[in-house]
Amino acid sequence: MEQDRPGNRFQGGELKRIDVPAVDHIGVRVKDLDRAMKFYAMLGFELEHKAANDAVAVVKNAHGVELNLVFNANADSGGKNVLMDVREKYPGYTHVALRVSSIKATIEALREHGVRITQGPVSFGRDGHVSVFMRDPDLNVVELRGRAEDLSSIGGVVEYVPEN
Repeated sequence: MEQDRPGNRFQGGELKRIDVPAVDHIGVRVKDLDRAMKFYAMLGFELEHKAANDAVAVVKNAHGVELNLVFNANADSGGKNVLMDVREKYPGYTHVALRVSSIKATIEALREHGVRITQGPVSFGRDGHVSVFMRDPDLNVVELRGRAEDLSSIGGVVEYVPEN
């Protein structure tokens, strides 16, 4: 029935709001847990535990930020992220943005680790933040975002211009 489709329930009248004070965790699907752990360890994440009944590794950093690495990816996407790298625009979460203490130190560390910055440093112009984007080994997009700093010694900042 048309009225039972989930999207139809959110059209029209007022609904009671649900209070969401914080993000609890972010689930990231990966193919190879060991490879993913090496990448996310660079961002300060450590294994807290693996689920006994599921392909999930819970990792946290020193600030309590939690990721669930879901290590059951089994499809080959042809070297593309289907939400970001194809012409068609499918619905879904496109990236996670993690706040960093220093965007300059972050860029220097990424370069030291040989991680390719896919976009940035870029300013979105509205709130004094600067971001860099990169991909994890499974092509999931990770944005690292910090307060604007003097980045002239490492190449400066560009203003974001949407492509589509």
